[in-house]
Amino acid sequence: MKTQSSAIAPAPIAVSTPAAPRSAGTLQAALGVVAFSLTFPATAWGLEGFGPWSLVAVRSVLAALIAGGCLLAVGAPVPARRHWAGLAVVAAGVVIGFPMLTTLALRTSTTAHAAVVVGLLPLTTALFSALRMGTRPSRTFWLAALAGAGAVVAFTVQQSGGALSTADLYLFGALLVCAAGYTEGGRLARVMPGWRVIGWALVLCLPLSVPAAAVALAYEPVALTGHSVAGLLWVAAGSQFLGLVVWYRGMAAIGIPKASQLQLAQPLLTLVWSVLLLGEHLTPAAPLTAAAVLVCIAVTQRARG
Repeated sequence: MKTQSSAIAPAPIAVSTPAAPRSAGTLQAALGVVAFSLTFPATAWGLEGFGPWSLVAVRSVLAALIAGGCLLAVGAPVPARRHWAGLAVVAAGVVIGFPMLTTLALRTSTTAHAAVVVGLLPLTTALFSALRMGTRPSRTFWLAALAGAGAVVAFTVQQSGGALSTADLYLFGALLVCAAGYTEGGRLARVMPGWRVIGWALVLCLPLSVPAAAVALAYEPVALTGHSVAGLLWVAAGSQFLGLVVWYRGMAAIGIPKASQLQLAQPLLTLVWSVLLLGEHLTPAAPLTAAAVLVCIAVTQRARG
């Protein structure tokens, strides 16, 4: 982990990044994608014992306690006032918006159909990055990104039978708010350690998540099972904190647009976990789509912006 010896201040960003840090950044971003790929199956497990509002509120509280403990342990300084607006965007998009909207969607949608949102997320994040930070990826980058997103969308729609569910509005809303949170978090991770970005965003939500958890648990029935507890623990510790720690570090090292394209593999990983953990069925199209996605990822990682 990076250390910080003084109050947070913008750090100069090198024009070219050495090969070793770029490789490490790619690995960290990839680990974040693996963590995120388990989110939908873990959420489905969590919904076996918790209501949607309870699951989201409790996961936020647990993740904030883990993050707050880490921040206290290292004596992390409070972020400068100029960074709090960005942290609020991260909190609204990644801590509250995306978990809530996707959890509501998963009440009526399969994990395969819900994977459409993460299939489109890399392209949406790159667009948000271009608007927010002025990044200008090359034409090759955009063509490969569009091709990869198209392959993922075609595959996930085919997996769900080609029909749109009532959960689509939730999923597309989650897509937008998460892309905004990723972009702002990636920007902040250039001036403070990535784990502190999500850590402070989680802590920022505590005044909302604690009372929300109390109210939700009072009104929604809870049935603790092995699946529901394991699902809750993963979405809180794995998806909400540890996954975002390595994800934001990776984005800071290799850039938001390129890191976002690694998420093209996320829907396919989610479908694999869905087979192993939920017993869902995959069609023979999976290997072909996986190969197409890997080619697109390779192209976007080599394209110069």
